[in-house]
Amino acid sequence: MPTYEYECAKCGKTFELFQSMKDAPLKTCIEETCKGEVRRLLGTGAGIIFKGSGFYQTDYRSTGYKEAAKSETAKQNPPATEKKAESKPASSQSDKTKK
Repeated sequence: MPTYEYECAKCGKTFELFQSMKDAPLKTCIEETCKGEVRRLLGTGAGIIFKGSGFYQTDYRSTGYKEAAKSETAKQNPPATEKKAESKPASSQSDKTKK
């Protein structure tokens, strides 16, 4: 639900009101002693903030930045095929014949 900003023509008070988009605009001031006519001010909107596990700070980076990041991670992490070859124990024919 959006926040609307209003200004009273009688007392000059400016205030914000949190109301549904379906609600009618406010007509009178919220001050009990004033009750003057109010007008809704134009809002500038708000910036969008993405929060959660689906948004990353690198999603909208430049191509040069992405390429540099890929080359840096490639230096730190060798390809998966090399890791598998190193971690496999060598099997010999004598092991297979014993079973």
